Amino acid sequence: MLVIQERIEAQESWDEELLLTFEARSKSRLRCFTVKGEDVGLFLERGQPPLHDGACLRSQDGRVVRISARPEQLLHVTCANAFELTRAAYHLGNRHVALQIGDNWLRLLDDYVLKAMLEQLGARIENIEAGFQPEHGAYGGGHHHSHHGEADFNYAPRLHQFGVRT
Repeated sequence: MLVIQERIEAQESWDEELLLTFEARSKSRLRCFTVKGEDVGLFLERGQPPLHDGACLRSQDGRVVRISARPEQLLHVTCANAFELTRAAYHLGNRHVALQIGDNWLRLLDDYVLKAMLEQLGARIENIEAGFQPEHGAYGGGHHHSHHGEADFNYAPRLHQFGVRT
C-alpha cells in the first residue's frame, strides 16, 4: 500500500496520480487507488482545506503524487444579469451548498431540488461533467490557520473572537 501523510508544494513532475471527487478530496483519511491501480492510504493532517486539482503529496517512500479533480455531474448556472446571479448565489449559500464561482457563472453538484429552485429564480441551468472546485469558505473550516501573504484569502484571527470590540 502506498502511504501518504504529507502535503507538498505543486511540482512540475510526479510519479503517481489520484483522480478524486470533491468529497474524496475533502477527507483526511481515505483508502483509494492511483490511476495505475495501486492501493493508497491517505493519512493527512486533519482540519486542512480540501485538496485542490493540481495539489501534490509525498508518499512515505518519497514518490510525488498529484491530485486531479475527477469529473462530476454539475449544474452550470448563468443568469441574465449580475443581480440575478447574486440572488441565486445568496439562496444557494443560505442552504450551505458547496459552490464554485466563476466569471458570470456558478457551479454546484447536480441536485434536482436545487435545480428547480434556481429555475424558479430565472436562472439558466446546463448539466455538465467537469472537475468541481468550490470555494473553501471565509472561515476556513471553522478554525484559523492564517499564513499572512501566503494565501489568496487571509483574514484576521479576531474574526472568531465574537463579542470582542477592537
